[in-house]
Amino acid sequence: MRIGVAQINSTVGDLEGNLSLAIDAYDQLVGQGTDLIVYPELFLSGYPPRDLLNKEKFLDDIDCQLQKFAQLTGPTPALIGFPEKSQGTKPATFNSAAWCMEGKVIQVFRKRLLPTYDVFDETRYFSSGECSLFIEYKEKKLAITICEDLWIMSDPRYTTNPLDEISSHKPDLLINLSASPWYLGKEQKRIDLLQNVARQASCPLIYVNSVGGNDELIFDGLSISMDATGKLVEISKAFEECIEIHDLEDSSDKDTISILNQKESLRKALVLGLRDYTMKSGFSKGLVGLSGGIDSAVTAALAVEALGSQNVIGVSLPSSISSEHSKDDAQELAEHLGIEFHTLPIQSIVDAAAHELSPLFKDFPPDVTEENIQARSRGLLLMAISNKFGALLLTTGNKSELAVGYCTLYGDMCGGLAVISDVPKTQVFSLARHINHEKVVIPTNTIDKPPSAELRPDQKDSDSLPDYEVLDAILQSYVEESRSISSIIESGFEEELVRKVVRLVDLNEYKRNQAAPGLKTTPLAFGVGRRIPIVQKYPN
Repeated sequence: MRIGVAQINSTVGDLEGNLSLAIDAYDQLVGQGTDLIVYPELFLSGYPPRDLLNKEKFLDDIDCQLQKFAQLTGPTPALIGFPEKSQGTKPATFNSAAWCMEGKVIQVFRKRLLPTYDVFDETRYFSSGECSLFIEYKEKKLAITICEDLWIMSDPRYTTNPLDEISSHKPDLLINLSASPWYLGKEQKRIDLLQNVARQASCPLIYVNSVGGNDELIFDGLSISMDATGKLVEISKAFEECIEIHDLEDSSDKDTISILNQKESLRKALVLGLRDYTMKSGFSKGLVGLSGGIDSAVTAALAVEALGSQNVIGVSLPSSISSEHSKDDAQELAEHLGIEFHTLPIQSIVDAAAHELSPLFKDFPPDVTEENIQARSRGLLLMAISNKFGALLLTTGNKSELAVGYCTLYGDMCGGLAVISDVPKTQVFSLARHINHEKVVIPTNTIDKPPSAELRPDQKDSDSLPDYEVLDAILQSYVEESRSISSIIESGFEEELVRKVVRLVDLNEYKRNQAAPGLKTTPLAFGVGRRIPIVQKYPN
């Protein structure tokens, strides 16, 4: 069969816009001579719709759009994902897929396995489906599944396995509509799983995934078709919309199908997530405070790629402590990127604040309070520019610093999107070098110099934190792998250092709770996927 893959970028809640995209893709693929067209999971609503599903008219409005779509279909069927409001004796909502053909919804398929881990919370909204997984078309038996229904193979959370039922019915083709969020390494994990599924079901498989950014989630597309042995037939491009045919009857030899390396995947993912968050939020411009450091440089470079140099504003906000090389590095970066650039010294604001506070602070020595006044002075000016020019302020903190609270609330944490907040510091350096692989975009000095917040004379990050290679390894163990203090120490790290890092992570939950939303790039990001109480006393 020739399967039309509609790997297109939907927007949560934009029901008319999503319908328009669906119709356009249908027309294009019918014109290319496809047998069947498949869209991603919950395409009509966008994924994840979350509490929009609880709004009074939302599901009725979705049904209206579905009927409009179905009425426009001809003899070529389309499978499209949507949230379904059931009107049976026990009203329920289902994560469903509609088989639309000849102007009607012919059959509906319902997701059976509802994930409730990481960023997923589907049992909050959906009931598990119990209807048939099969449909006959062109004298072939097709099995229709939705995302998690095929992720059962190594997951102990579920007591039923749709794949067992599918395998017993010996279908001619297994179809999966998916909205599978991306993180580094997810591509190969997904391919390996789908190959095992195809072999167990003993039939070809077509998997159509969402693409684009919605809030903190990035969907990479990378829709896949494979034969019954798990041999890859086609892979759609990653991080791009694709409206194309996957020909399951094409047995011609192809070159080895490869996926992007991790550095390029990270770059493309962040660019896509940044672009969609900005544009779907109604902004056209981005704003970055340029410190001369590596975090703001990488953020600005990504913003230019996502939005265009004409739509990015860079602002240097030096204090009396700022080094000349940092100011020079910020200006050089702006010149390389071709962006609008301004310098706004903050020392007069810092001095004014110090003057007003001096009666209260006269008996206290200077400490981190004065350092934070500098960061908050910068936040004040950047937010004013954001308000005046309607530019989305992009925060520049990385995951390592956010984890241990090496950031200032209402200062450098001000902004609407934390672009690299799920990228560890060591990976930020790696990404900077990757951005420079063809030409120097980020100044060499920015990459080579020791990292510093420059909030006191001669300050370096290493004054307060361990080397980032060590810090990131401990954070990987504690935050992402949820290992205990004793387990981390046993793996070779100094006990005092581990206890210090863990204490910092736990103490700064309140900061992360107030941070701008960040783009998810790891299996476990701060935000909706990690729900640690702010006030808690567990000793770890």
